[in-house]
Amino acid sequence: MNPTLPQEQHFQANAIVRDFVIGMSDGLTVPFALAAGLSGAIDSTAIVITAGLAEIAAGSIAMGLGGYLAGQSELEHYDNEEKREYEEIEKLYDVEIRETKEIFAAYGLSEQNQELITKEIAKDPKKWVDFMMRFELGLERPDKNRARQSAFVIGISYVVGGMVPLAPYFFTEDTTTGLMYSTVTTLLSLIVFGVVKSKLTGQPLVKGALRVALVGALAAGAAFLIGKLIA
Repeated sequence: MNPTLPQEQHFQANAIVRDFVIGMSDGLTVPFALAAGLSGAIDSTAIVITAGLAEIAAGSIAMGLGGYLAGQSELEHYDNEEKREYEEIEKLYDVEIRETKEIFAAYGLSEQNQELITKEIAKDPKKWVDFMMRFELGLERPDKNRARQSAFVIGISYVVGGMVPLAPYFFTEDTTTGLMYSTVTTLLSLIVFGVVKSKLTGQPLVKGALRVALVGALAAGAAFLIGKLIA
């Protein structure tokens, strides 16, 4: 690689960021809403803490398991499609040749070049299948560790996010004060999280931050009002 040439900068951790966003956003929002709802109904920080910890544990496990199953499904789907593609290049050779040429035609290659490149790529079944998986089906081979990685990132992110709204209740004697501090810390955390999320995903920073904070505030406000009405 020529060091004098400008280097392309592409973000390579989309899957990890997606899992982080899923876990952190729900971790900040759901326990916050639960704590707010309980604070509106009772005046016991011990109950809020106990219920909050139980929800964080259950939520992180449930969401982590969901991420694991999604990762496994993605891998199984790719394997099934790959197996089918191998069968097609063996049993429907002419059809696959035509489809390969059509892909190159869509990129503006001449008939002569379509024929030449298709014949070359068809000499190696593995490369041919990889090509068809990517350009015909739009599928990339998933990382074999994707499911475990997804479960871990989502689960940990949920726990970290969930402890933010719950932490103030450990240091206050009444739920009103706990909710006040919880609201301030959680909304600030949601704004920071929204900025980071927007920067990583290329969205407008202010709009992304306000959107995340608004969702959390609405969820907590609704839960608090319901708690007050029921109490």
